[in-house]
Amino acid sequence: MKRMFREYMDIFWTATKLGLTSFGGPVAHLAYFRDEYIEKKKWLTEKMYADLIALCQFLPGPASSQVGISIGMIRGGLLGGILSWLGFTLPSVLILIAFALFLQGTSIDTSGFIHGLKIVAVAVVAHAILGMAKKLTPDRPRIFIAMISATIMLLVPSAIVQFGVIVAAGLIGYFLYRKETNEIDGEAPVLFSKKVGVLAFTLFFLLLFGLPFWRTMAPNMSLALFDTFYRVGSTVFGGGHVVLPMLERELVPHGFLTEEEFLAGYGAAQAVPGPLFTLSSYLGMVISGSTGALVATIGVFLPSFLLLVGVLPFWNSIRERTGFRAPLLGVNSAVVGLLIAAFYDPVFTSAIRNEVDFVIAMLAFSYLMFWKGTPWKVVLGTVLISVLMTFV
Repeated sequence: MKRMFREYMDIFWTATKLGLTSFGGPVAHLAYFRDEYIEKKKWLTEKMYADLIALCQFLPGPASSQVGISIGMIRGGLLGGILSWLGFTLPSVLILIAFALFLQGTSIDTSGFIHGLKIVAVAVVAHAILGMAKKLTPDRPRIFIAMISATIMLLVPSAIVQFGVIVAAGLIGYFLYRKETNEIDGEAPVLFSKKVGVLAFTLFFLLLFGLPFWRTMAPNMSLALFDTFYRVGSTVFGGGHVVLPMLERELVPHGFLTEEEFLAGYGAAQAVPGPLFTLSSYLGMVISGSTGALVATIGVFLPSFLLLVGVLPFWNSIRERTGFRAPLLGVNSAVVGLLIAAFYDPVFTSAIRNEVDFVIAMLAFSYLMFWKGTPWKVVLGTVLISVLMTFV
């Protein structure tokens, strides 16, 4: 019992540490996860981690949060997934609720503190791309897939195009690698049954199609909010940067809140650590107080839980099949390309404004790459330098 308790506390504390320090958006989150869960904790192998990323890219919802939840579930079952989500999400939820209470309408995007966090993301993402590329693009065909994927996403950036790139990379991977030996690099333990997975899938679709009907039969604010946020969490592909404008279209034209109130939360969500989907906590707080914050937060993340519980019990058996493993090699290569595209825009373009910014990012990257520094030290050091530069 004590060992189990320590295991759960380790899951929660590790996720909380990431939730407090993972600035820079979904791409940077995956970099922080890799450093913590693979390099330090060694809870997964590099290939298992890449497979999880590829799986979550196929699912709607916040991909980086889903990867964290999946790791928690593999490590500690359903409770491990919940603790991993709580630890990673709760810091930004509380900060954004505080923004809703005290900082509505405040302009925070130009501060040295926020700019320092953006520079941190440049170093962290560049370090992660190099590490993943060594493992996931070891030959010319996979390097080609990565480069083409990055090129397409840079020239035609959209969630639909991203999904198309992933599917196309999977097809190419199947034709290139279908005859190769299937090595899955270890089996990930899943601590709940396939029956639970089927029940989770069933509940996911019941809520997706049942909530709009229940909302019309028994109209009230909490049910309307839950339906709206659950539907967004169930249908948005492309992660946090896509959900922000989608929520704006769902809420502002229908009078839930004003454009100014939404934009204040938009700026705050870009500034805090953790998943961008926690903007829902701010929006729920503005619309309907603490009840609204709770309903909106659960609503937008619940689809991810249900989908992951539905998929993970079947994951190992799917990974063992050559027919799935071959396209996964192509998808993993495309993920590297997507990370490269995201590294340029928005990570690099929004952070590096001049030569001084580039020097700071270069030093932070060198500390991570060659001195094996920890990300939280890079965060503190880079932010401090950036803030001091505002007084120069």
